[in-house]
Amino acid sequence: MIFQYKGITAEGKRVRQKIEAASLEEAKGKLRSKGIIYEQIKEQSPSFFERFEFSRRAKLSPQELSSLSRELAIYIRSGISIVAALKIVQKHYEHNKKMTLFLTTLSTLLDEGKNFYTALDEQSVVELPLFFKESIRVSEDGGILDEVLLELSRFLKEQDRIHKEIRSAFAYPSFMVVLSLVMIAFMLTFVVPQITGIFASMDQKLPTPTIFVIAMGDFFSNNFTLILFAIFMLIVSFVILRKNSYKFAYMVDSLLLKLPLFGKIILKSELARFAYMASLLTRSGVVFVRTINLSANILNNRVIKKIFVDASKEVVEGKLLSVSLNEHYKKLDAAFIQAVALGEETSEVAAVLGNVSELYFEENRDKIALLLTLLEPALMLFVGGSIGFIVAAMLLPIFSMSIH
Repeated sequence: MIFQYKGITAEGKRVRQKIEAASLEEAKGKLRSKGIIYEQIKEQSPSFFERFEFSRRAKLSPQELSSLSRELAIYIRSGISIVAALKIVQKHYEHNKKMTLFLTTLSTLLDEGKNFYTALDEQSVVELPLFFKESIRVSEDGGILDEVLLELSRFLKEQDRIHKEIRSAFAYPSFMVVLSLVMIAFMLTFVVPQITGIFASMDQKLPTPTIFVIAMGDFFSNNFTLILFAIFMLIVSFVILRKNSYKFAYMVDSLLLKLPLFGKIILKSELARFAYMASLLTRSGVVFVRTINLSANILNNRVIKKIFVDASKEVVEGKLLSVSLNEHYKKLDAAFIQAVALGEETSEVAAVLGNVSELYFEENRDKIALLLTLLEPALMLFVGGSIGFIVAAMLLPIFSMSIH
């Protein structure tokens, strides 16, 4: 539970913050142990929107988690204990209530004698990725916490950068698609019906393109509200089904992998993420079977995730990962399977997977650049062609009337 309190610190500073505890008495005890004299303390009630959420845990963005990991790694590498490092870092986030509560909770749990992994696992302020906590657990036991924190920081920062690149790359094409659809819908709904009145007085047969455009205009103008409602319901239904129905989500992910060019980009992106995470966890000392499962959990495509999860079960039984993956060579990239086999043969799985991830990330950048190069003129052609067709269809009867 999260408790809000107002009080005065041992230094005489007035504070108004939050603390995590299992009960009110435990919260009061934690404040007394910190030397804080509380004036008021009460359990935080959820906001209106939080009442509808399944979990009240907040989420740290990849950028926030990356920055935090890097700062902690630097302090630990300088010889500062994790307890002292957390207290120093806490001052950098004084204006971030979520981070302040998270770091305060970790400090309290560490002061109680728990190690860093246990503190991360037991805190209920923020939801942390499973691979992050597992990496901390193994690295803490192996005495390489600073190295693994730096690696995690690089990975999270790289993932955040890639996501931002993809979002910004597809921002313009998405805008053009939406704008063109809005313009076409506007012309068919409002402009075309205004012109059709002129043709009604003509005692002549209209050209086929004109008849088609008029029919489309009548349909849109008569069913405009219904069409908008249908589109809204389709989007909502798709989102709900994709979130709650595994079979539906699996089918969608399978179709995405079969798309020309897009499918290859998705496949290479997922394999690159798996390879990078597996390389990191293997170097951190995580058991290989556990590495496969944790790396699979960060994947978004359920088809590829299932392949790796199933493969991990066969690895437990004594099979090589490359042999298990070879059964799904049609869905995966043959070069990836060969790279895994080479890594297993030379006992350099971590190094090989690290190189594969860099290669695939680079390939995807080139493919996305090529895709955008092709998309821009195609979209311009689509917009210009669609509007041009509507305008030409409306002008055809006028031209034919002037000729006669």
